[in-house]
Amino acid sequence: MSPEPASSLACRDIGQGAAVIILHGLFGSSRNWQTIARRLADRYRVVSVDLRNHGDSPHAAEMGYRAMAADVCALADRLALPRPVLIGHSMGGKVAMTAALVQPVRWRMLAVVDIAPVSYPVGFAELVDAMLAVAASAPSRRMQAEEMLRAAEPDPAVRNLLLHNLVARDGRYAWRINLPAIRDALPEIAGFPDIDGRFDGPVLFVRGERSRAILPEHEPNIRALFPRARMVTIAGAGHWPHADAPEAFLGALAPWLAG
Repeated sequence: MSPEPASSLACRDIGQGAAVIILHGLFGSSRNWQTIARRLADRYRVVSVDLRNHGDSPHAAEMGYRAMAADVCALADRLALPRPVLIGHSMGGKVAMTAALVQPVRWRMLAVVDIAPVSYPVGFAELVDAMLAVAASAPSRRMQAEEMLRAAEPDPAVRNLLLHNLVARDGRYAWRINLPAIRDALPEIAGFPDIDGRFDGPVLFVRGERSRAILPEHEPNIRALFPRARMVTIAGAGHWPHADAPEAFLGALAPWLAG
């Protein structure tokens, strides 16, 4: 599929008030944030985004953070959102941080969920290969796809997240995410761009207690780029605190947004 303009990102747009943009993580989509978006929509205009190569958004070969941040900037322009808040989880958190560092004056606040502005070991290659094998087999039943993924991903919750990307076409299941582009970009996704800048607005870093994505040794990088960063830990949660403990997550996020 040939690339489409960055401004054509798909999104779910609900509520009224000050704008909040939500960015999902790798293999995710806007639907992963529906529960949180609906709760925030009582007070805010909430735009949940499908990042490129995910959900209903266009496919493109490039998966760098600067390109994905430019997509989000273009979407904000298209929807005429004045200084929105950015919320991003995992890969989406890196997209949000990149956008805030590249264009710091256009965002009001930033919430980063269980990720730091650092490079991590490259992962997920085995999982993407298993997903590509599913695509090659074109299963007729969803359960067949799950069985093929079981060896590469033993966690049923993660498998369920992945299977949200399956769509039925002419009696066969296929992935709607751009797996070849994601496979090629895994080293870039694991990294973080070297950006000469900082974001001086309020930033909330939310980590899951059982996750090791944000560690004490990451704090110097965080403080250098985001001097007004505040850290919150969600008890009992893993890498998906918004899904593992939505009430506790909202309990941390909502007062910060209101403030």
